[in-house]
Amino acid sequence: MSLDVDLTRDALVSSTLSHGLGALGDRWTVQVLLGTFMGLRRFEQWQQELGIPRSTLSNRLRSLQQLDLLKARAYQQRPLRHAYHPTGKALAMYPAVLMMWLWERRWGRIRVELPAQLQHRNCGRRFTPVLACRACGEEAEVTRLKLQLRPVSALIHLKARVSRAPRIPQGDTAHIDLGLRVDRWSLLIVTAVVLGCHYFDQLSKVLGIGPSVLSRRLEGMMAYGLLHSEVDRYDARRRIYRLTDSSRDLLGYIVCLSSWAEHHHLHEPSSIIPTHHCGHVFVPQVICSCCREPLRAWDVKPVYQARQAA
Repeated sequence: MSLDVDLTRDALVSSTLSHGLGALGDRWTVQVLLGTFMGLRRFEQWQQELGIPRSTLSNRLRSLQQLDLLKARAYQQRPLRHAYHPTGKALAMYPAVLMMWLWERRWGRIRVELPAQLQHRNCGRRFTPVLACRACGEEAEVTRLKLQLRPVSALIHLKARVSRAPRIPQGDTAHIDLGLRVDRWSLLIVTAVVLGCHYFDQLSKVLGIGPSVLSRRLEGMMAYGLLHSEVDRYDARRRIYRLTDSSRDLLGYIVCLSSWAEHHHLHEPSSIIPTHHCGHVFVPQVICSCCREPLRAWDVKPVYQARQAA
């Protein structure tokens, strides 16, 4: 089936994923939020763990409060100091956080020290997060979901709140991290490829990115193993872009973030509608690999590796 570029463009522009990433796709915002789930609560803790400039951290904490993801509580009056706690809206993002943790453990290297393992308090066992279908409870292979595109008119002309994306850093290509090198545009490019955009001109039109900017982003993603390209067997002048194992592993994070944005941030239906093989619209839930129960933030204990003595 040939690709309908206009339909794909409108569906991606109006997707809950695009608008969710517009709010959270900034590299420091992602890392501050991840740090919250790792137990960071105070300004000095984030600054020490992330090495983030004070003004930048202040802006990100203010932004997360405006999004109703963090709530500040004073713990000291003179001078005034606040601790920042996740709200119910932030806790609803926990499935995406678990998918982020799973991807980072396999492919990434992030500034915040991540737990080596996770323990489910309910069953007492250490587990691996498993993406499942909420309707039938079965484990889901994201690449096998059937996708329907139904652009949402209310979101087509509503521009996502977007911070300027950082340039992809150069240097060591052995590791990549979700906060620094997998930014909003990288995730949208991955999604566009999933939707059938495999050629440069298709990606440029669907994403609304100029040729020079798109070229740099594709080169960066290929350098870090998120895409690979090959010559089109039918037209040697064109190249086909395809996903790699690491970018396929991002799809769990993408569907969980999209679902969170749909139900807890935008309160608008998704323009990209996945259907599970059970016949129901796919709503993701992340379950424990041991007891198969849905995972909630307060039921999970991070387990860190003991530091070796110098």
